[in-house]
Amino acid sequence: MIGDRGLLVPAVGAVLVLTTGFFAVQDAAGQDEGSLSRSALTVIAPAAAGGGWDLAAREFQQATRTESIVNSVQVVNVPGAGGTIGLGRLHRLEGDTTSVMVTGAAMVGGIEMGGSSVRLSDVTPVARLTDDYQVIAVPADSPWQTLDDFLEDWREDPDLPVGGGSAGSPDHLVAGQLAEAAGLDPSGLHYTPHAGGGELTLSLLSDAQGTVRIGVSGFNDFRDLIAGDRLRALAVVAPDRLDGVDAPTTEELGYPSVDLVNWRGIVAAPGITAEEQAELVEITEEMYEADSWQEAIDRNHWDPSWAGPEEFTRFLDEEETRIRTLMIDLGLIDRP
Repeated sequence: MIGDRGLLVPAVGAVLVLTTGFFAVQDAAGQDEGSLSRSALTVIAPAAAGGGWDLAAREFQQATRTESIVNSVQVVNVPGAGGTIGLGRLHRLEGDTTSVMVTGAAMVGGIEMGGSSVRLSDVTPVARLTDDYQVIAVPADSPWQTLDDFLEDWREDPDLPVGGGSAGSPDHLVAGQLAEAAGLDPSGLHYTPHAGGGELTLSLLSDAQGTVRIGVSGFNDFRDLIAGDRLRALAVVAPDRLDGVDAPTTEELGYPSVDLVNWRGIVAAPGITAEEQAELVEITEEMYEADSWQEAIDRNHWDPSWAGPEEFTRFLDEEETRIRTLMIDLGLIDRP
């Protein structure tokens, strides 16, 4: 149950919240110390504009604005290295209660691939929000009408490139699972990473030599192009078919081991108090329960998967182990 918000008190001065330079100084005059995050909140999207993290951050921004949960909410994109550059920025904001970051399975893989010195256990968990599903797609004029059409050619030519997001991302891991399910050596996978869904779709639709002809990405990266008949979905990696997408699941096609599910969550800077963490959890829970967020879930074909900070912490520990094991099995990283 969400408690009452603190009452604003008359301002006696301006409180300057300092960050590492890429955030603007924010005037929190009129707020008591416990209400800074209600006054102004920065949401870090640890990727370029247009991808899944950016979408989740902007839907969070829109819902908190629409419901007047936070007075001012801005999104800052900090792309690179599978989200670990954004994670590093958040980690350096120790004690800052006015910044949160969207995270997900791709960041767990990015940490393992890049050997990041900062891990998700080094920041403050707030909540898990949603599950997001991957789609395997080709250009509309592709000769591969079904996933099995592609797999037949892939077995004959294992060097066929598969495109997706950053190295170690869910896209990469799904491609590795698919190779293994097809009887190929996943360690020999020719995976072509891209900075985000936008770059991947440009590559898929380009006629330039060397561009990829099949890609794996989150549904929302491909959604408009599938609806516009410019891309064809061969399969979705989800428990059930997605509404409005005329494509079978990998399990339906006989590949139940191709099952990696992406997810989205919110984390905060390290070094905040339990009370400050609780305030951020309360803000996020209010946003999550709002009609505007539920509409975003429906619009983006997400599945709600709320977990508060304690459950989210346990989930992150399990997810780290699961993804590290999968990456070792696929030959993406060495055993410790």
